Parts: sequence; structure tokens; C-alpha cells
Amino acid sequence: MATSPRMLSKKLLSFILIIYMVVAPPPAKAAVTCSTVYDGVHPCLSYVLFGGSVSTDCCNGLESLIVAATTTADRQSACSCVKSLASHATDEELSRAASIPGQCGASVPFEISPNVDCSKVK
Repeated sequence: MATSPRMLSKKLLSFILIIYMVVAPPPAKAAVTCSTVYDGVHPCLSYVLFGGSVSTDCCNGLESLIVAATTTADRQSACSCVKSLASHATDEELSRAASIPGQCGASVPFEISPNVDCSKVK
């Protein structure tokens, strides 16, 4: 069964966002938005959806997101973006997304999961 371009695009966005950071208390307090997360992890999309290897661009994007998320609100905002998208991912895609920080030698302050409690991210 073929996947429509629109569905593939939606999945790509979902998985890019799954790759990274934090939930938003009041959105006005967070500088990191879902657009910020998407832009940072866009190079990771192919890996999340299809496997293969994690690119240098993916790792660089992840690192830039980690650096940008300087406050608790930023990290919680990124977490909520990832959590929302994770709810649409397959187990295999979630597994690949969750493996990216380790492959890049980076530390993400929350679990990449549809069940993460972003309010507990510090």
C-alpha cells in the first residue's frame, strides 16, 4: 500500500519533532517552538522514517537545539512538540528517533516517547 506525499510529509514532521526537546508552560515564555524543533531535526527525518545512518547534519541540528533550549520552559516546549509527534510514530520509528542522541553523543533531557511527562523536564 503506497503512502501519499501528504501523509509522508506529516510523518516526517512528526518524527523530526520526536527527536528532541521540551514542553511549554505558557508558550510566550519559551523561545523554542515546534518550528525551531522541526528546523533543527529536519536532517534526521530520513533516518527516523527509513533507517540507515545518522548524518552529521542531523547531529549538528540536534546539538543546535540543545544549545538553544537554555531554560526549563524551552526544554518543556521542545518536549511537548516531540511528545505530540511521537503519538503518531510506529514503534520502529520511535526506536530510531530515540537512538539519535546516543549516536550523536548528545544528551536530551527527556525520553522520546508519547508517554513522557514534559512537566517534569527541568
